[in-house]
Amino acid sequence: MIWLLLLIVMFVLIGGGWWGWPLLAGILGATGVTDKPSALESIARLMRSYDITPAEVEAAFRLPAASRPEPARRSRGDIAKTLFTYLGAIFILAGISTYIGTFWVSMGSVMRVAVTLGVGYILLIVLLSALYENKYPKLILPLALASVFVMTGGWFVLIHEVFPHGDNWRAAVLFVFGMMALHQGALFGKYRLTVLAFTALFFVYGFMQVGLDLLDVPFAYIAIVLGASLFLVATALEETPHRVLAAPALLIGICWMNSGLFDRIAMSTSATWASLLTGICVMSAAYGLHKAGRYSGLTGLGYFIGSIMAYSGLFDLVHNTSFELTYLAVTAAMLYACVVLQSRALLFTTVIAMLGFIGFYTAKHFANSLGWPVTLVLMGVAFLGVGTIAIKVRRHI
Repeated sequence: MIWLLLLIVMFVLIGGGWWGWPLLAGILGATGVTDKPSALESIARLMRSYDITPAEVEAAFRLPAASRPEPARRSRGDIAKTLFTYLGAIFILAGISTYIGTFWVSMGSVMRVAVTLGVGYILLIVLLSALYENKYPKLILPLALASVFVMTGGWFVLIHEVFPHGDNWRAAVLFVFGMMALHQGALFGKYRLTVLAFTALFFVYGFMQVGLDLLDVPFAYIAIVLGASLFLVATALEETPHRVLAAPALLIGICWMNSGLFDRIAMSTSATWASLLTGICVMSAAYGLHKAGRYSGLTGLGYFIGSIMAYSGLFDLVHNTSFELTYLAVTAAMLYACVVLQSRALLFTTVIAMLGFIGFYTAKHFANSLGWPVTLVLMGVAFLGVGTIAIKVRRHI
């Protein structure tokens, strides 16, 4: 049952990558289109992402609706065949997982290796057959992921059975990840599939992480070097047919690199300065993506995470000092940046930061004063009036 639970968790995590990312991007307002300039910017971004030329857009726009190709409707027989294929695969995997979980303790070493590593290589042979025949394209992705998952676990089982009293887990991980990197790299060199590029990169970077850790390289330097290299790999992936991996690779690379920067800055100064400077770095990376006009989801997420880190670090720095009002000035300046950048994620964190500081400052200095809240209301009315006048003036320019 443990293997069945692990299999279910793996499918949930993989599925979460498909539906979770668009949902998060939607929550942060990264894909919102509210006016014509935003629509044009979104169209231009899609054209750059999919290498669509203006001539192709014009041809598709002028094509009569009647002559446009309609998607082929699947017959009931095809739907039933696909359904029973999925059900059959699920029950086979469930049966194997249940058998392993039930009789694992009573199995011998050879049997344990056979039902894990052996099954993994059987799945690999089936994957190679499907790739060679090129008849079942929809089975390639689940077969590739299942074979990688089972083979990886099988190699760990083999090492445990051969060295039952070994305690050097990093050496075991280094060997398994190195072996799997060779596997997936050879397959990718032959078939050039995106899923194989993903698995190859995963094991290569896992191998380098554990290898550098074995050499006693500090975590911060490992994260900075590997995160920066993954960032470069992601930019290179944009120019390949595997560009779908570029966005998650950029996200992981930025987070990885900035975690190393945070660690080094915190060791040299304090966690407060580390939070402030790392947040500024993340926001700078998001601004670079914003200026490039690509990956709006990453842009919104970068502004969101980076601004939270920067605001929390800045508050800790000015808290209980004579520069407390600097925080309010910074958040007010960031409101202008929100309007210029048209980022709802940054606007959300900025408004929360400003309201939180006003509440803190009021409770600290004007707890029982009636004039302070009245002053805040009058200032709010004044700003609303200025904003309305500015909109009217802009319409007449």
